[in-house]
Amino acid sequence: MRRRQFLLHTAGLTGATALGAAGLSACSAETDTPLKLLVASYDESVGSSIGDQWGSVIDAFEKAHPDIKVALERIPFGKLDQTLARRVKDGDAPDIAQSNFFAPYAEDGKLYGASDLFDVRTEGDFIRSYAEAGMVSRVQYGMPFLASTPRLFYNKALFKQARVKAPRSWAELHDAARALKGIGVETPYGLQLGPEAAEDEALAWLLADGGSYSGLTGYDFANPGNIETFTWLRDNLVAQGLAGANPATLTRTDAYAQFLRGKIGMMIAHPVLMGAADKAKFPYAHAPFPKKLGGAAPPVGLNDWLMAFKRNGRREQCGTFMSFLYGRKTAMAYGGGQSALPVTSSASDALRKDPRQRPMWDFIDQMPQAQFQPTNLGSWPEVRGAVRKRIGAAVAKGGNPKAVLEGLDSAAVQAEL
Repeated sequence: MRRRQFLLHTAGLTGATALGAAGLSACSAETDTPLKLLVASYDESVGSSIGDQWGSVIDAFEKAHPDIKVALERIPFGKLDQTLARRVKDGDAPDIAQSNFFAPYAEDGKLYGASDLFDVRTEGDFIRSYAEAGMVSRVQYGMPFLASTPRLFYNKALFKQARVKAPRSWAELHDAARALKGIGVETPYGLQLGPEAAEDEALAWLLADGGSYSGLTGYDFANPGNIETFTWLRDNLVAQGLAGANPATLTRTDAYAQFLRGKIGMMIAHPVLMGAADKAKFPYAHAPFPKKLGGAAPPVGLNDWLMAFKRNGRREQCGTFMSFLYGRKTAMAYGGGQSALPVTSSASDALRKDPRQRPMWDFIDQMPQAQFQPTNLGSWPEVRGAVRKRIGAAVAKGGNPKAVLEGLDSAAVQAEL
């Protein structure tokens, strides 16, 4: 829940949302059965979120398609995945649902593919990296929603005081962290390996060193490159006191709060942090997360998924509604907030040309290079839980990265079975 609060603070509907109908037409016959839409709700601390805008989206859709009514059900974000899984198991799947996961349902043949829902132009408008992340066996079942990519945020005042610049390699990041420690910064680099979103932080470092969680044949945690990456983190950041007291307990939420209090000098963060920083008139800047030997690393892609279930046989209505959301004509109608990047090329282009959206341009520009967790594997929900629990131990003082990563490979084998 707290992770999503940061990712959705002041968020509107993703930039790909649309008012225009650009896809399959609905069934010609009217029906008294509404289209069931299951989405997440967020508490009041999130501010104006997508939850506040669903009503407007549905009103506009029903005005354009009076023969299709939509029944919206909101579930607290922390209970969304569990609730959806139970509904599906009980034979009560909604027509369309939001979730962190889609692959288990796709593997069981319960979902419509993108080609079942969209016309060719709308389907092809998804940013390729995000579309591919939503695929199982080369068919897209997960539609990206509430997308984001992180960058390296840093405290400009502290960097100026320490006389360092945004790092362009791991060696420069290490040197900057040492300089920040030298001026008394409590946590020079905020290494977020706590149980909230450790899988994102860890993947960012692996990508920056040419690694990943999986290969062509499946999970591959304990490959030599990954072991080297976590060994570097253990020896060059954690052991030298440059990553705070205990990275294994530092959550994303706490890291963001500490950054805004000047206790963290630099860290990976999403564009939503800009809103809070701007409001507080906080002196920040951001840069690409660096590759180990220099240059910009591929960013981690992050999003929720929308999926359409076959259970009720309402393919055309689902297609009409989702084409409405992702259509091209008025893609910026509900776009907003610094926490939801557009997931279609047309919406990205429109936002990229809008000078009012200049703060978002760097994040949008890196979206095509985004790489993802192995969301196309049905076992990933269980494996992700193991990553969150165990990965922090790999970088602890005296920790054994090889043993931790081998343990994750074993957990992945069990999850696959």
